[in-house]
Amino acid sequence: MLKYILLPFILPPLLLLPLSLSLFLLLLILLFLGFYLRLRCISQRINSPTIAFFHPYCNAGGGGERVLWQCVLSVVEKFPRATVYIYTGDVDASPHQILANAESCFGLKLPNENVQFIYLKTRFLVEAKCYPVFTLLGQSVGSMILGLEALWKLQPAYFVDSMGYAFTYLLADLIGCDVISYVHYPTISTDMLGKVAAREESYNNTSTVARNPLLSTIKLIYYKIFAKLYSFMGAKSKLVFVNSSWTKGHIDELWDVPDRTTLLFPPCNTEKFLQISGFRSKRIVSVAQFRPEKDHKLQVESFAKFVEKSGRRDVRLTLVGGVRNQADKDRVTSLQELSQTLGVEDLVEFKVSIPYPELYQILSDSLMGLHTMWNEHFGIGVVEFMAAGIVPIAHNSGGPKLDIVVPGAGFLATTVEQYSDHMIRVLEMGEEELEEMRRKGREHVTGTFSDETFRTVFLEKCEGVLDMDLRWIEELGGEEEEEEEFD
Repeated sequence: MLKYILLPFILPPLLLLPLSLSLFLLLLILLFLGFYLRLRCISQRINSPTIAFFHPYCNAGGGGERVLWQCVLSVVEKFPRATVYIYTGDVDASPHQILANAESCFGLKLPNENVQFIYLKTRFLVEAKCYPVFTLLGQSVGSMILGLEALWKLQPAYFVDSMGYAFTYLLADLIGCDVISYVHYPTISTDMLGKVAAREESYNNTSTVARNPLLSTIKLIYYKIFAKLYSFMGAKSKLVFVNSSWTKGHIDELWDVPDRTTLLFPPCNTEKFLQISGFRSKRIVSVAQFRPEKDHKLQVESFAKFVEKSGRRDVRLTLVGGVRNQADKDRVTSLQELSQTLGVEDLVEFKVSIPYPELYQILSDSLMGLHTMWNEHFGIGVVEFMAAGIVPIAHNSGGPKLDIVVPGAGFLATTVEQYSDHMIRVLEMGEEELEEMRRKGREHVTGTFSDETFRTVFLEKCEGVLDMDLRWIEELGGEEEEEEEFD
């Protein structure tokens, strides 16, 4: 009888032992290569101080890439003779194509002579599809191999990670780089640990694991070990930027370097949205990829409850979002079936992977904006709602709660009842009250999330780390460097 009682406590460590040994051996190999690289880089490091950004997906065109290019632009504008290097895995795109895409997506013109690219061939090792189990650990170890390839090809004085690959910091620090990081969200958080410990089902804790005490125990041990490793790696960063108060709270707790951590909201391109004015139809809009964590189910259920409570069928819900794979497409189908089951299929429309002009038109015509993701680290969609003059009804957690939806500029909710009540409240508001709410939202957006604010704070905080060395390049009048191919 005793062995059955002790089994849940004895079995998890035994199952994790092979994984732990494999990880330990791989880390030893990577550290050995790192020490060798340190000796190698003494003779091969470029003579002048160099700054390199580690951003394997620099051609993706998303919010993270906007952060990257704003950082690069701020450096080259202040130090016109400096060369900035980008580590990228976009081997199918030429430097000209990458810079042209940055200009097309973000309207940022970067001088070709200031930016060079180091192409990486092992980017596939950081993709989740390679690791059906122990995904966090697999991607993190994969990032170390990718980082080793990057540092093997170029050993910069300053290693700037703008994607959140904390496990690369150990190698960069080992060869003598000053590490600067911009964290969009922590790879693991205390909230994730809490859900596993409480055996709550969520998008990253499947029902199979949540319902099984043994699997939950194994996963909790795994998460705790990973959190310790993540904390150790992250603390190697000399200067840390985080994108929201929510992210800062978790990074402060995990990395424990609050004196080196700065809250720097991501730059949001809201100029076109700020120009929207005029008539609004009775449309409620949601803009989010059809991923499980976005919780579109809560949106459809809340809208159906709103229709039930108010009796109004002159309001429609428009769900706008992209799909990445078949699972996302299936999710859209299940949402359509849900709206039919709830009797609102004629009031709910789905706009999948639509072009930007159509999205802009929908936002120009919408009265309310729904956001339902729990603990979203920032929430750029909510910022865009407010810039467009749309009243946001956002989840009462994460970035929207702590940084974006200030008092008088929108509403926060958690449950179906709360969301539906806020929908009714907005429809009952007079035009003067609506305009005041829009004014407060737009004032907050323009004063807090602008490109200019981002670049100013970034340079101010980096001054003590890289300013003197890069200023030295300016005083020398620049050094003529031969065009070099890194592949």
